[in-house]
Amino acid sequence: MSSSAAGISQTLKNLQAAFEGESNAAARYTAFAKKAEDEGYSRVSVLFRATARAEQIHAAHHAKVITKLGATPEAKISEPVIGTTAENLAVAKNGEEYERDVMYPEFIREAEASGEASAVRTFRMASAAEAVHADLYGAALANLEAQRMAAIFYVCPLCGEVTDDDTMKTCPICNVPFEKFEVFRWIPSCQLNR
Repeated sequence: MSSSAAGISQTLKNLQAAFEGESNAAARYTAFAKKAEDEGYSRVSVLFRATARAEQIHAAHHAKVITKLGATPEAKISEPVIGTTAENLAVAKNGEEYERDVMYPEFIREAEASGEASAVRTFRMASAAEAVHADLYGAALANLEAQRMAAIFYVCPLCGEVTDDDTMKTCPICNVPFEKFEVFRWIPSCQLNR
C-alpha cells in the first residue's frame, strides 16, 4: 500500500470515528433535551435539540466524504447515559471541548497530510461549530437557573453553527445567509408527541 493510500485509509478511519461520534452525540443530546424539559430547563431543552440537529448535519457531511472515498458510513449508536441537566451539560461541554481541542485537530492534520481536501473541510466545519457548542453549554451550566425560560435557537444548515442571536446576517463559520437557518423553539413536551 502506498503512503498516500495509507493516509486515505487513516482518514477514512477518522471519518468513520467522527461519523459515529456525531451520530451518538445527536442521540445523546436528544435524550438530554427531554431530561432538561422534565426538569423545567426550557432554554437548555431547546439548546440540546438545536445541537442535536447540528450533530446530524456534521454526521451527514462526514457520511458524504466516506461515500466519496468508496466506503459505507457505519455507526453503532449507544444507549445514552442520562444524568441531571447540570450533569448532562457538563458531559456535553466536555465532549465538545474534546472534539474541538483534540479529536478534530488530529483528524485535520492527518487529512491534510493525506491530501484529502473534502475530509479537511468537513472536519474544520465541525470543529468550528463544536467550539460554539462548548461555549453555549458552558454558559448554560454557569447560570443554570436562568435556563428555565423559553428560548429560540438557530442552526446553520451547512456547518451546524448554533446561535440565539437573531441579528446576524450570515453564519460566522460558513457565510450561509441567516434567513436559511433552521429555527428551534421551546415546545412543551406534551406537544412534541402529537
